[in-house]
Amino acid sequence: MQELLQIGAPVLTLVFAVTLAAGFIKGAIGFGLPMIMVAGLAAFLPPDLVLAVVILPALVSNLWQVAQWGVGETLRTAWGFRLYIGVMLGFLALSAQLVRLITPNALMLIVGIPVMFFAIIQLVGVSFQPSKRARIPIEALAAALSGFVGGLSGIWGPPLVTYLTAIDTPKRRQMRLQGAVYAVAAVALFLAHLRSGVLNRATMPLSAYALVPTMLGMWLGAL
Repeated sequence: MQELLQIGAPVLTLVFAVTLAAGFIKGAIGFGLPMIMVAGLAAFLPPDLVLAVVILPALVSNLWQVAQWGVGETLRTAWGFRLYIGVMLGFLALSAQLVRLITPNALMLIVGIPVMFFAIIQLVGVSFQPSKRARIPIEALAAALSGFVGGLSGIWGPPLVTYLTAIDTPKRRQMRLQGAVYAVAAVALFLAHLRSGVLNRATMPLSAYALVPTMLGMWLGAL
């Protein structure tokens, strides 16, 4: 509580507003929480604190979705996508330990360029259909990018969505796969940054505070 009081009411209000909007989008379409939180919070918080704030909302919101969809179904979906998840987790664990070693400007650049690249691909409608032979290396590359950027920022979705779209994954299955991958990644992010020190006694209260607008926003978005 003391840590929250030291932050001040104006910043807490901004965190609440940004996270409420992110939760609303998550509740309405099923994804997008970390990207919106990072984009909004980075305007007034340092990068490592932004990442810390994202961790608990990402963890709880994704586990909540898994509980709604069914744990068994999610695990079966995850097993079918085990190559992607395995590579992603390896790179996430690696990059998470680099957060404290990278300058804030370099961190924003490393995160921003891949996210912008995949966003442009989605907006412009660029499409490609890899052959069956090329799918495994392309899947591994997408997973590596997803994990590396995810460990630094909590944003792991753009490479995954681009890959699933490229292989013509049916919409319903795509949502299941995203849910499974995001849930596993959120657990890994939580554990990795307990180890890295990004999530600690000083930053945990603000991340826990952000759970309130996250869940409220998800409830409103699902109406």
